[in-house]
Amino acid sequence: MASLPTPSPSSPFSPSAVVSALRAAGCVFAEDEAELILATARTSGEIASMVDRRTAGLPLEHVLGWAEFHGLRVTVEPGVFVPRRRTEFLVDRALAQVPDARVVVDLCCGSGALGAALAARLPAAEVHAADIDPAAVRCARRNLAPFGGRAHTGDLYDALPPGLRGRVGILTANVPYVPTAEVAMLPSEARDHEPAVALDGGADGLDVLRRVAAGAAEWLAPGGCLLSETGEHQAPAAVTAFERAGLTTRVAVSSQWQAHVVIGVRG
Repeated sequence: MASLPTPSPSSPFSPSAVVSALRAAGCVFAEDEAELILATARTSGEIASMVDRRTAGLPLEHVLGWAEFHGLRVTVEPGVFVPRRRTEFLVDRALAQVPDARVVVDLCCGSGALGAALAARLPAAEVHAADIDPAAVRCARRNLAPFGGRAHTGDLYDALPPGLRGRVGILTANVPYVPTAEVAMLPSEARDHEPAVALDGGADGLDVLRRVAAGAAEWLAPGGCLLSETGEHQAPAAVTAFERAGLTTRVAVSSQWQAHVVIGVRG
């Protein structure tokens, strides 16, 4: 495919013009965003549309149609939760804990970014993802397809094939963990453009995590692990939930990403 001619400095779609438009809209990383938009758009019309949507407040990943995650370009459709780079730490902890996992399950999968990242590093693994949101599942299917993974619609474990019980080596659950009262304080990009079901974790943010923990031992293989991200102040209560489910539990912390991952292992 032939590339577009390089815009002249006076063009309305020149890099400087795109940067100026994004900066005027309050985009902190306007130069980086402009570079991504110009590299992704195929026509001047697409550039204009992307800039319009970004300056209107749409998340950059929804504008581009993809997000970078753990070395992959993950498809992200409008209305689907955008994977956060800090969650790469959870993927790394999962691989370190069970480096030879043969079955991987990604609950509350959103775009399927975690499942895809794990599938890319575990080519022999059988990978499944599940979400209650049909839009997320459609997106996850696209991201898992290159790895032969499958995505299912339903509420947590109810969505999974029964034959996975007792066989799961890595069970990731990037559950919604924002306390209900704090959802309104989220940045508008998340609050206004991502589904509430992917953000709101109930009164203390741990409603879904407790449900995931309670059922984990039934699905994990011996030595298999459950990993879930939480806020720093929520980690002690999350540990309690994991331990009540019979899992040997610890918390992994990344100062670089300001990430807290609760890890529970079935004995």
